[in-house]
Amino acid sequence: MKTKRFSRTTRQNMITYSIVIAAFTVVTAINFAGMLSNSLRGQLVPICTYVMMAVSLNLTVGILGELSLGHAGFMSVGAFSAMCFSVCTEDALAMPVRFALALLIGGIAAGIAGFLIGIPVLRLQGDYLAIVTLAFGEIIKNVLNTTYLGLDSSGLHFSLKDAASMNLADDGRVIINGALGITNTPKDANFTVGFILIMLMLFIVLNLIKSRAGRAIMSIRDNRIAAESVGINITKYKLVAFSISAALAGVAGAFYAHNFSSLVAQKFDYNTSILVLVFVVLGGIGNIRGSIIAATVLTVLPEMLRGLNDYRMLIYAIILILVMIFSQNEQLVAWRMRLKGKVAAAFGAHRRKGA
Repeated sequence: MKTKRFSRTTRQNMITYSIVIAAFTVVTAINFAGMLSNSLRGQLVPICTYVMMAVSLNLTVGILGELSLGHAGFMSVGAFSAMCFSVCTEDALAMPVRFALALLIGGIAAGIAGFLIGIPVLRLQGDYLAIVTLAFGEIIKNVLNTTYLGLDSSGLHFSLKDAASMNLADDGRVIINGALGITNTPKDANFTVGFILIMLMLFIVLNLIKSRAGRAIMSIRDNRIAAESVGINITKYKLVAFSISAALAGVAGAFYAHNFSSLVAQKFDYNTSILVLVFVVLGGIGNIRGSIIAATVLTVLPEMLRGLNDYRMLIYAIILILVMIFSQNEQLVAWRMRLKGKVAAAFGAHRRKGA
């Protein structure tokens, strides 16, 4: 009886899923045994968030081949839309239902924002696209800093001036208070939910890459003129990839927002966008598994170096530089490829011998 042989892509995807499952199992076991420090326990939700952000940004940068510097803007749209829903329905809905709906609303809101921004922006390429997306992220942050939203018995009230101008009734409550953001927010996020969301995002992105649409998107990345010449709708597929990437970032933002007792727009500035881009570059542009590993290691590393006090960020920066140098060194890349080929050949010979 012949055994079913999976394609190379399927095997690679199964390895990626297995790594995430194994990491979740090990960390959960360590945490259950009480061997995980408080500082690292507090990093579990941010690690999940940055992994999701790295996966979503790699869809734009690695698979679509477009540079985006405003990914944190979509994260903030998802975070604030989801948190507004959670605050408004905190007493009306049970936590699991409210949290699930909040994540869905955050993803939809960010996806819509990505679609609307993508219509004019995706006509640009290269540095121009990067500049426009960076400006979008800063615009979103500044708009949220000047936004006031309240709720009373008559409904929602909105202002761009101050909280008093909303004229809330006595039973009213300020939801978004300008630069102070949203306070007294429900803290529903946890490591298990983060793991589930990562697995869902991996399923969406990896299956998109294997699909007909994914092949069309990558053909646009590799050769736009050739893709257009064979009838591929450039704008359509670029918009699909960009909107899905934005929606996934919105879900990550919604999840991240539910890890704090207050939410401010300053958490989603351009530094966050650059940080996520660093994860993607160091993990390998277009390499989903590499992005996951890079986001995890580089999020944990500052906490691991905290005992070094003033020198920890210096060491962190040196490690980043060294990783970048060694990951781009042609000789080391060739050596890794030769080693990978030898391992694959040995594994194949072992399988043939066993058969």
